[in-house]
Amino acid sequence: MHIAILTFEGFNELDSLIALGILNRVKKPDWKVSIASPSEEVRSMNGVVLKSQATLDDAANADAVIVGSGMLTRQVAADASLMARIRLDPSRQLLGAQCSGTLILAKLGLLRDVPACTDLTTKPWVEEAGVRTLDQPFVANGNVATAGGCLASQYLAVWVIARLEGIEAARSAMHYVAPVGEKDVYVERAMKNITPFIDAATLA
Repeated sequence: MHIAILTFEGFNELDSLIALGILNRVKKPDWKVSIASPSEEVRSMNGVVLKSQATLDDAANADAVIVGSGMLTRQVAADASLMARIRLDPSRQLLGAQCSGTLILAKLGLLRDVPACTDLTTKPWVEEAGVRTLDQPFVANGNVATAGGCLASQYLAVWVIARLEGIEAARSAMHYVAPVGEKDVYVERAMKNITPFIDAATLA
């Protein structure tokens, strides 16, 4: 099982790395989570440099892909050659987008006729791309989910785990990272946000 987190130049550390940390709470031999970038290194909006662990081609073959956000996402979305390298297919992949990553999915035509979540800065650009936005942190439609607000990245990660490994694995991952003394509150909030979008078979 391979989950790729698309991470571009100018990325937001909270979006890519919170998801990376939570997803890696699943400890199985075949479970792999990668930062996937168009170049060997990417620098965050605050100057943190990450080495890519996977390519955009690897992401095209991943079981799940989360599109992270950042301060240069509009430039990414406007770069036709770069966008052509992002090949995603919701018929065979789980797809998630965080904040301005929603703009990438919108420009790829993957949010047609469904509402989406994004951050307040990106909202007008997503709506300009023809996608209706919601005033909530998380929504999923089939195999495509979007989240708005940096700390909503936890909901994307927990949704991916729930879909791929089951609801108890998702609860366990969230419980591990939640603050001491507030674990139950954090777990229940996460579950409240994702369970309306999880099918009954997964919840059983």
